[in-house]
Amino acid sequence: MTTTASRPDVLRYTAFSGDPAGGNPAGVVLDASALDDGEMLAVAAELGYSESAFLTGPPEGLDGPEGRTYRIRYFSPKAEVPFCGHATVAAAVALAERQGPGPLLFATQAGPVPVEVTAAEDGTLRATLTSVEPHVEEVTDADLAEALAALDWPAADLDPAFPPRVAYAGARHLVLAAATRARLADLHYDFARLEALMHRLDLTTVQLVWRESPTLFHVRDPFPVGGVVEDPATGAAAAAFGGYARELGLVPEDAVLTLRQGEDLGRPGELTVTLRAGDPRVRVSGAGVRIG
Repeated sequence: MTTTASRPDVLRYTAFSGDPAGGNPAGVVLDASALDDGEMLAVAAELGYSESAFLTGPPEGLDGPEGRTYRIRYFSPKAEVPFCGHATVAAAVALAERQGPGPLLFATQAGPVPVEVTAAEDGTLRATLTSVEPHVEEVTDADLAEALAALDWPAADLDPAFPPRVAYAGARHLVLAAATRARLADLHYDFARLEALMHRLDLTTVQLVWRESPTLFHVRDPFPVGGVVEDPATGAAAAAFGGYARELGLVPEDAVLTLRQGEDLGRPGELTVTLRAGDPRVRVSGAGVRIG
């Protein structure tokens, strides 16, 4: 058991914004080798962010950049999650501050996730993660009805151009599209009811979207299974949404999408989703900066 005195430093970074007051905060432990599962969960719960990232040395057999390859695990205040995009960006930026920009490779529970960190002329660091291969699943009428009831959204408020689906790119997210920005802004849901449905469907978040233009989307992500009402900027859901939008023919095979998230929470952030023809994986990019 790790004592309080010997507990590793917990760094605080925000992802998908260059402003510490924007984006999604994440805890980052660069050396979690002394922590067991319960201790990692306790650190995440004490910190209270939607997720925290815990790094250890690379697993055997993973071929990545020397000295820049890690195993990474993610904990919300309530449970471990298989993949978290914003905590990946936060961890990558924290490492780049110490090792310099360049390639990284993270071994996640969902599979290997390469990350490239670059520095702008003003010194701002930006990380681009490449997801595992995405896929999309149908949603039953009963499960959709239950989700809408928990959200208190009438079915008529959905955008018929965006069929409800479960999308995966490392974690599972239910994608629901609002017909108007006002519908997206008005989010007051039944926490326990939505949490129960999400546990049953093995969902990490519900990805609520509204399309402003062909390549610009506003998104929100309820996250009751993590003990958080709403995630301010969700890289895993952004990757899943990119795969969803391409598979359903809602965007071209080659596309760069902008997702704006956190505005309704007072923590605005921006996620860039890049799709490449011939490569099923999805790239999600954003700035990151240390908090405090």
